[in-house]
Amino acid sequence: MDFDVAAYLSRYPQEVTFGQEEAGTVFDRYHTPDFVMRNDGVQLDREKLLAHVRPARKRARHVHVDVLETMSAADQVAARYTLTADMATGNTIATEIYMFGQLSADGRLRRVDQITRDVSPGHSG
Repeated sequence: MDFDVAAYLSRYPQEVTFGQEEAGTVFDRYHTPDFVMRNDGVQLDREKLLAHVRPARKRARHVHVDVLETMSAADQVAARYTLTADMATGNTIATEIYMFGQLSADGRLRRVDQITRDVSPGHSG
């Protein structure tokens, strides 16, 4: 299966946050209807993820993804990347993400498990 992990990580945040299309339309282009994400142990389905994304469209001024590593084999994908968001408040939020995913037969993501750590400027954790 041919899935460009780096392209997904670069395009999806831009399209879902700043695109002209409705967030659900963008989400469905990249994910199956039964998509589930486990982020730091918290399970999020399509509706929970969209509930998180919609307000981000108003709060984020700029989002940048720095893809550090990617791997894919058959229906499995993995990546290590940093997502940085410049917020309307003037704060910058940077998160290092380790992502492991499973693709559906049509090439969309079906499941993602990820762990994260805050690497924001001034964060001491």
